[in-house]
Amino acid sequence: MNTSLSNSLFEEIALSEAHFSKAPSAFFHAWKRGVELVGPRLFGNGTRQSSDNAADKWDLCPNLVEIKDVIGVMSSGEKVFLAAMVSFYNAKEGGALFRRVGIHGLADLGGLDLERRKIIAALILNYCGW
Repeated sequence: MNTSLSNSLFEEIALSEAHFSKAPSAFFHAWKRGVELVGPRLFGNGTRQSSDNAADKWDLCPNLVEIKDVIGVMSSGEKVFLAAMVSFYNAKEGGALFRRVGIHGLADLGGLDLERRKIIAALILNYCGW
Protein backbone atom coordinates (compact mmCIF):
# COMPACT_ATOMS: atom_id res chain seq x y z
CA MET A 1 0.00 0.00 0.00
CA ASN A 2 1.43 3.38 -0.91
CA THR A 3 2.03 5.99 1.81
CA SER A 4 -0.57 8.49 0.61
CA LEU A 5 -3.29 5.84 0.47
CA SER A 6 -2.25 4.56 3.88
CA ASN A 7 -2.34 8.07 5.38
CA SER A 8 -5.73 8.73 3.80
CA LEU A 9 -7.11 5.50 5.23
CA PHE A 10 -5.79 6.30 8.70
CA GLU A 11 -7.28 9.80 8.52
CA GLU A 12 -10.63 8.35 7.49
CA ILE A 13 -10.56 5.90 10.40
CA ALA A 14 -9.58 8.66 12.85
CA LEU A 15 -12.41 10.90 11.62
CA SER A 16 -14.90 8.05 11.95
CA GLU A 17 -13.74 7.18 15.45
CA ALA A 18 -13.88 10.83 16.52
CA HIS A 19 -17.40 11.17 15.13
CA PHE A 20 -18.77 8.03 16.76
CA SER A 21 -17.15 8.78 20.11
CA LYS A 22 -19.38 11.88 20.27
CA ALA A 23 -22.39 10.34 18.52
CA PRO A 24 -24.37 9.18 21.59
CA SER A 25 -24.32 12.66 23.08
CA ALA A 26 -25.16 14.30 19.75
CA PHE A 27 -28.00 11.81 19.19
CA PHE A 28 -29.44 12.57 22.61
CA HIS A 29 -29.21 16.31 22.01
CA ALA A 30 -31.09 15.96 18.67
CA TRP A 31 -33.58 13.54 20.24
CA LYS A 32 -34.32 16.00 23.02
CA ARG A 33 -34.90 18.79 20.47
CA GLY A 34 -37.32 16.49 18.66
CA VAL A 35 -39.14 15.69 21.90
CA GLU A 36 -39.49 19.42 22.57
CA LEU A 37 -41.01 19.97 19.11
CA VAL A 38 -43.45 17.08 19.37
CA GLY A 39 -44.23 17.72 23.02
CA PRO A 40 -42.98 15.85 26.07
CA ARG A 41 -46.33 14.24 26.80
CA LEU A 42 -45.56 11.53 24.23
CA PHE A 43 -42.16 10.64 25.67
CA GLY A 44 -40.79 9.34 28.95
CA ASN A 45 -43.33 9.79 31.72
CA GLY A 46 -45.02 12.55 29.73
CA THR A 47 -44.08 15.55 31.85
CA ARG A 48 -42.11 18.66 30.99
CA GLN A 49 -40.03 18.12 34.12
CA SER A 50 -38.97 14.61 33.06
CA SER A 51 -38.05 15.96 29.64
CA ASP A 52 -36.04 18.82 31.14
CA ASN A 53 -34.24 16.50 33.57
CA ALA A 54 -33.62 13.61 31.14
CA ALA A 55 -30.07 12.32 31.34
CA ASP A 56 -30.17 10.06 28.28
CA LYS A 57 -32.41 8.71 25.55
CA TRP A 58 -33.77 6.01 27.86
CA ASP A 59 -35.44 8.73 29.92
CA LEU A 60 -37.33 9.87 26.81
CA CYS A 61 -38.55 6.66 25.19
CA PRO A 62 -41.63 7.18 23.02
CA ASN A 63 -44.94 6.25 24.63
CA LEU A 64 -46.12 4.05 21.78
CA VAL A 65 -49.64 3.51 23.15
CA GLU A 66 -50.25 7.25 23.50
CA ILE A 67 -48.64 8.00 20.13
CA LYS A 68 -50.88 5.51 18.33
CA ASP A 69 -53.91 7.18 19.91
CA VAL A 70 -53.03 10.78 18.97
CA ILE A 71 -51.09 10.56 15.70
CA GLY A 72 -54.30 10.55 13.65
CA VAL A 73 -55.24 14.10 14.67
CA MET A 74 -51.83 15.65 13.98
CA SER A 75 -50.86 17.67 10.91
CA SER A 76 -49.19 15.72 8.11
CA GLY A 77 -45.77 17.16 8.99
CA GLU A 78 -46.19 16.32 12.66
CA LYS A 79 -47.22 12.75 11.77
CA VAL A 80 -44.21 12.20 9.51
CA PHE A 81 -41.77 13.65 12.03
CA LEU A 82 -43.17 11.62 14.92
CA ALA A 83 -43.19 8.39 12.89
CA ALA A 84 -39.56 9.05 11.91
CA MET A 85 -38.60 9.57 15.55
CA VAL A 86 -40.38 6.40 16.63
CA SER A 87 -38.54 4.45 13.92
CA PHE A 88 -35.22 5.17 15.66
CA TYR A 89 -36.60 3.68 18.86
CA ASN A 90 -38.35 0.69 17.28
CA ALA A 91 -38.08 -0.02 13.56
CA LYS A 92 -41.17 -2.24 13.45
CA GLU A 93 -43.41 0.25 15.26
CA GLY A 94 -41.94 3.16 13.32
CA GLY A 95 -42.48 1.34 10.03
CA ALA A 96 -46.10 0.67 10.95
CA LEU A 97 -46.56 4.36 11.75
CA PHE A 98 -44.90 5.31 8.45
CA ARG A 99 -47.38 3.13 6.56
CA ARG A 100 -50.29 4.49 8.61
CA VAL A 101 -49.41 8.10 7.75
CA GLY A 102 -48.63 7.37 4.08
CA ILE A 103 -44.83 7.44 4.10
CA HIS A 104 -43.30 5.04 1.58
CA GLY A 105 -39.63 6.04 1.66
CA LEU A 106 -37.08 8.67 2.61
CA ALA A 107 -38.15 10.98 -0.22
CA ASP A 108 -41.43 11.48 1.64
CA LEU A 109 -39.48 13.25 4.40
CA GLY A 110 -39.08 16.10 1.90
CA GLY A 111 -42.27 17.65 3.22
CA LEU A 112 -40.70 18.40 6.60
CA ASP A 113 -39.68 21.93 7.50
CA LEU A 114 -36.00 22.79 7.87
CA GLU A 115 -35.87 22.42 11.65
CA ARG A 116 -37.35 18.92 11.58
CA ARG A 117 -35.10 17.92 8.67
CA LYS A 118 -32.05 19.00 10.66
CA ILE A 119 -33.18 16.96 13.65
CA ILE A 120 -33.79 13.84 11.55
CA ALA A 121 -30.42 14.34 9.81
CA ALA A 122 -28.65 14.64 13.18
CA LEU A 123 -30.42 11.51 14.42
CA ILE A 124 -29.34 9.58 11.32
CA LEU A 125 -25.73 10.81 11.52
CA ASN A 126 -25.40 9.96 15.20
CA TYR A 127 -27.56 6.85 15.60
CA CYS A 128 -25.69 4.09 17.37
CA GLY A 129 -28.64 1.89 18.23
CA TRP A 130 -31.22 2.18 20.92
